[in-house]
Amino acid sequence: MHDTSKALQHPVSRRQTLLGLSALAGLTGLSLGGLKPAQAAGGNLVVSNWGGDWNDRTVRFVEAPLLESQGVRITRDLGMEAERKAKMLAERRLRRGSVDVLHLNQADAYDMFKQDILADIDQSKIANFSDVPDALKASPYFVPWLYSGVVLIYNKDKIAQPPQSYADLWDAKWAGKIGLTNQLFFNYMMMAGLINDGHMTNVDAGKERLLELKQKTAPRIYATHQHLQAALLAGEIDVAVNYKARGLQWIHDGAPLAIQYPREGAIAVMFGTCLPKRAPNPEQAYQYFEAMLDRKAMAELAEASFYAPANSASHLPDDLRQKIDFSADEQTALKFPDYDYVAHNTAEWLEWWSKNIAV
Repeated sequence: MHDTSKALQHPVSRRQTLLGLSALAGLTGLSLGGLKPAQAAGGNLVVSNWGGDWNDRTVRFVEAPLLESQGVRITRDLGMEAERKAKMLAERRLRRGSVDVLHLNQADAYDMFKQDILADIDQSKIANFSDVPDALKASPYFVPWLYSGVVLIYNKDKIAQPPQSYADLWDAKWAGKIGLTNQLFFNYMMMAGLINDGHMTNVDAGKERLLELKQKTAPRIYATHQHLQAALLAGEIDVAVNYKARGLQWIHDGAPLAIQYPREGAIAVMFGTCLPKRAPNPEQAYQYFEAMLDRKAMAELAEASFYAPANSASHLPDDLRQKIDFSADEQTALKFPDYDYVAHNTAEWLEWWSKNIAV
């Protein structure tokens, strides 16, 4: 599900930010160059994160080499964002919580901030934060990490003329060929509002369009990104609506897929981490924030995941950066959600989606 404060809600500043990421791409860095000696000691850390390959990469490139190797004992609390958010809400009145680092997309981070779950983060305590463009530092409760956009992914061996826009999916010729995942339900609801009247803040009108999509094309609904990938590989579906980074991962794995940037502009998503107010080990959390923004780790993570890094000093080969990033025109066309609107409506959207689409 990839976004926050009033400053980050403004589309122009975000687009300029993404352009800045590309402009600063040539810089290089050294692993853990900014870690302060006092942070290098061990300790305990509870990390709330998604599971699956997302967590596997987090462990491989950040947690194992940069934290556990330094004696930090990490307990991983893995699950989907809905259950992890519910846990944080349940702990809101406790004097001491159970989670030190909370992985979220920026929309969910804004929701948790508004519900008084998250603490402000002292950015001066994170040396690698200086590598993050200023416009991404505007949310005091969020450490940005990776970003991408929702695109159309299709089997190029079976489809000669792929859909060019989100709206094209409503053509009956795609009946039985479209795959969606419950993990991106809120993106699909905003997508329906976007094609209905050009606004992602009109999901109520978009609901009727989603019901129409269900009637016309009967899209197959999958629980996770991995299930959606398997369906594409098995030929159950020919078109998926998912993050560009996911499509690039699957192409890298050998799937005969291609990516189409939607004519309306891709819905943007950003992922990062937060510090719960009741975190039992906040100092270790700062060590985690420093490690996740490590220049070398970010480059390795981007190469493995195909998400674009928020650390503009990550050393990525030019060909890889061109692949995972968006062109200037695509960046300009990116659609950034109104996160206050999303936060106020996500619970109702999930209930509606579960009862009307994911059945």
